[in-house]
Amino acid sequence: MANKAAGSANRKDGADGVPKGRIRQIGMVAGIIRKQNPRALPIIAGSAVLIIGVAVLVGLLTGLAGLLIPLGVFAGLATAMILFGRFAQSAQYAAVEGQPGAAAAILQSMRGDWTITPAVAANRNMDVVHRAVGRPGVVLVGEGSPNRLPGLLAAEKKRVSRVSDTYIYDFQVGNEEGQVPISKLQRKIMRLPGNLNKTEISELNYRLKALPQSLQMPKGPMPKSGRMPKPPRPRMR
Repeated sequence: MANKAAGSANRKDGADGVPKGRIRQIGMVAGIIRKQNPRALPIIAGSAVLIIGVAVLVGLLTGLAGLLIPLGVFAGLATAMILFGRFAQSAQYAAVEGQPGAAAAILQSMRGDWTITPAVAANRNMDVVHRAVGRPGVVLVGEGSPNRLPGLLAAEKKRVSRVSDTYIYDFQVGNEEGQVPISKLQRKIMRLPGNLNKTEISELNYRLKALPQSLQMPKGPMPKSGRMPKPPRPRMR
């Protein structure tokens, strides 16, 4: 009992049992959302209030308040959580768009069994190719000039083909014609067909390790390889 009481005393939770660190994280993400889209938080709150209000009104009019009000509260909070997550994701994409290494950060935030290798090829003009290996095969993602990337991607595809005859997909990140916006990159890749099993993926990764690093390196700093921060998931009580 004493240990349990001490554990309760040492736990840094808010009044509702949610860790203070999570509350601060939610507040930080909310600030990012508000800065990126001032109308987002009112939309989130308004949607929740509207759903709950409709449930209360219908419940009172039909005599089913005991059933509809709890359902309305649950639906309103769930809707708010979904909208909060989507607005947070959009704000994060907008924050990294155009920055060196943005594509690598998006790749490393993908769910599933992926092996991400940032900057497997680069040139002196800061054009970079990242590599992702997963069930579809090899996915090459280039970020930089649309005039120079095709040649860089073609050279990397040729290098990969020397060690494996696996499926190879390539994308260019950007807003020019034929490129994929950073906000749609992850969705585009996750929709690729699953061509390989776990054993084939493991063998493919082993073969790719034999590839030497590209000799041409950019003049500036290398793209960051950190993961994109994921929006927190508010807890419903």
